[in-house]
Amino acid sequence: MKEFFEECRQIIDRQLDKLVPAADVEPTRLHEAIRWSLFAGGKRFRPALVLAAGRTFGAPDTKLLCTAAAIEMIHTYSLIHDDLPSMDDDDMRRGRLTCHKKFNEATAILAGDALQVFAFKAISDDISLTAETRLRIISELAAAAGTPEGMVAGQQLDLEAEGKNVSIETIERIHRSKTGALILASARAGAIIAEAEEAELRAVSAYAANLGLLFQITDDLLDITQTTDVLGKTAGKDATAEKATYPGFYGVEGAKDLAGKVHAEIVGSLENLDRDLEILRQLADFILLRES
Repeated sequence: MKEFFEECRQIIDRQLDKLVPAADVEPTRLHEAIRWSLFAGGKRFRPALVLAAGRTFGAPDTKLLCTAAAIEMIHTYSLIHDDLPSMDDDDMRRGRLTCHKKFNEATAILAGDALQVFAFKAISDDISLTAETRLRIISELAAAAGTPEGMVAGQQLDLEAEGKNVSIETIERIHRSKTGALILASARAGAIIAEAEEAELRAVSAYAANLGLLFQITDDLLDITQTTDVLGKTAGKDATAEKATYPGFYGVEGAKDLAGKVHAEIVGSLENLDRDLEILRQLADFILLRES
């Protein structure tokens, strides 16, 4: 997995460098802020999932790269906005100052806005894909970001749940939207570009929906079990903000047990696929066991 993520990071970063303006292009402050956040590091998990799913179903990287980069741009825009004082109010992200701390709040908001637009332009301009496929991917990504089941709605629900005793159904809804929707869209995009059969697309969708849930459970656990230096962001923020989390509902051991059960469901969702599924299985293992 370490080699896989490093390979993905390198090819995705090269693609991102082509798709966003250079830091010396006016307005330079805006483009410096975009690049500060976009190239801050990270595993590039979501674009790596695009590549993993696409390769599993036979797509060449040349057809996957623009979409994978676009999804990373959407993810980065969401992180910039999540870190703002009006949202999660965080000072650190990926081991460095958040965008609004390095620049200012207005520039951070505009950097996020621009990244969202660049993402859809990257897909719409991708001549390696048919017009029909581009339109489908744009629709999938827009739904993951903006529908009532998408990332933005999940963030709103997350904010509204702070300091409240909410049901496990509410916690799951928050995180299937806030975190899971973009992870689901990443896997589906790779499979769609690869022209996976409908049954294969259903299977990889079930896989990715639970992968997103597992990602959030382990993220919640890491927030209370790891340090700021390890995480690259402020540890313990969930408890301080009284966030609705899985450890908060189940306790640490209960959340770990839930993670194991979800992992088993993820692996089970792949059983009937007649493909080389090793990379998808290893991704699930990585999320279950990750330490940062």
